[in-house]
Amino acid sequence: MSFVIRTAALGDIAAFTEIYRESVLNGVASYEIDPPSLDEMAARFKTITGKGYPYIVAVEQTGLILGFAYASAFRPRPAYRWMVEDSVYLAPEARGKGIGRALLSELIRRATALGFRQMAAVIGGAHPASIALHRAAGFAEAGRMTATGFKHGRWLDTVFMQRALGEGAETAPAPDSFPATME
Repeated sequence: MSFVIRTAALGDIAAFTEIYRESVLNGVASYEIDPPSLDEMAARFKTITGKGYPYIVAVEQTGLILGFAYASAFRPRPAYRWMVEDSVYLAPEARGKGIGRALLSELIRRATALGFRQMAAVIGGAHPASIALHRAAGFAEAGRMTATGFKHGRWLDTVFMQRALGEGAETAPAPDSFPATME
């Protein structure tokens, strides 16, 4: 399957909404029960991109959107500002074809270029494919919380994974190297 990765645009939101809808209704990666509306997805997109975080999309040469990924604030408190959390969602027909790996790799590259030092993955349902994807991208398991969500008639665990970006914790970040819009 041939595809390109590019910066996401507001015009992609309808496709993102459908991909995420399928994940909410049929998967365990998101603990949302009801899929958000197109307007809600657009608002989330504007919030993330408005703060300068990377948001990308994988597009087949025919124009079909195969998946999307973004980095966002891990937590809102200032000391966390050097850490981002990743999110990767794929259309069902795009799974298992290397698209998630390509999206995550590009997301890591962009977050590193912005000066972030750590990336976290919060993996709902302890989903084996997501854990494998992140492990292949250099993430290590940082913790597990059991029975954190109840969805599809069963209790789900949440796995935390983490990887350093750039210099990680080797050096202190320069205070003026962080985009002001993200503070």
